[in-house]
Amino acid sequence: MSLFTIDLKKCKRDGMCAKECPAQIIVLTDKDTFPTLMENSEESCINCGHCVAVCPHGALTLSTMPLAECPSIQHKLLPGASPIKQLLMARRSIRFYKNSVAAHDLLEELIDTARYAPTGSNKQQVQWTVFENPSEVNRLASMVIDFARLMLPLTTDETMAKSMERKIAAWDKGIDSILRSAPHLIVVHSQADLPFAEADCVIALTYLELYAYAKGLGTCWAGYLTAAANFHEPLIQAMDLPQGHKCFGAVMLGYPQYKYTRIPTRNAPVVTWRK
Repeated sequence: MSLFTIDLKKCKRDGMCAKECPAQIIVLTDKDTFPTLMENSEESCINCGHCVAVCPHGALTLSTMPLAECPSIQHKLLPGASPIKQLLMARRSIRFYKNSVAAHDLLEELIDTARYAPTGSNKQQVQWTVFENPSEVNRLASMVIDFARLMLPLTTDETMAKSMERKIAAWDKGIDSILRSAPHLIVVHSQADLPFAEADCVIALTYLELYAYAKGLGTCWAGYLTAAANFHEPLIQAMDLPQGHKCFGAVMLGYPQYKYTRIPTRNAPVVTWRK
């Protein structure tokens, strides 16, 4: 079956598919011909779907993505710039969570949405591990504390050492300042030796946390766990990522205990303008 199919009755030969193809393998020689693939170019297709998405006539189909599986964009549902700006500015890192869990279907929805995050050359090499059980999240936090106890004597950075001491002291008092007693933890990971794997994972996790905020959930990036996840053997075993994978980020997640009402200030951006 051909990778690339054109409905000759629907195609207007406007050339948009050829112009938008990132791999530049769609050819439209003139207005009297229909778009075609360059000879022996199918291996160069990155399966991004740009050609399918940009055609307003529904004339183009890829064998890898039937048109029926590519829903039309509902432009009326798209927010304007002001709502998006407000969401980006109002999002907060949440460190106190209600004693309730999110529904499994909701967690699935978060990841299903985050899979639309851009990835280098559309490799889509991002994978997820979700810890739904609060007691398991707590167990992972305890392993991070164990790692901090091991690393503290070896830490020469005074600021970092003091931070680790505070985390350990809080834990010993029954306070979880590692994963903040969050009910859930979402870990993003990929094959460690793939190009751009870290950037792809971080972008996808950012998509997830922003959508989580829009759904009434709160998140906080789990920096201490991420730092320990690829070095502390008990934690590595407990996380049980696929062979050869590396943790590139994680967020704790749950329903916020408190509601924020103001947007705090931030430093002015440092920008070098080139004209």
